[in-house]
Amino acid sequence: MENGAGEAKDPSGFLSEIIGAPVTVKLNSGVVYKGELQSVDGYMNIALEQTKEYVDGKLRRNYGDAFVRGNNVMYISADT
Repeated sequence: MENGAGEAKDPSGFLSEIIGAPVTVKLNSGVVYKGELQSVDGYMNIALEQTKEYVDGKLRRNYGDAFVRGNNVMYISADT
């Protein structure tokens, strides 16, 4: 990405740029999902493909597709 340190960026622009990219989604419960971002809406509802669920840093399950309700999301980050 062409984003320098300290440069402000619109969150919706960032999210639209990373559709199809690998992401990490951390929930308020501490559970982490890693997968390919398929879609995200204004409520931070997230659809992932090729999803892996990690609990306490350990792989717990593999999912094909997963949907995460936005009110459970602590953060989403692009895996580069």
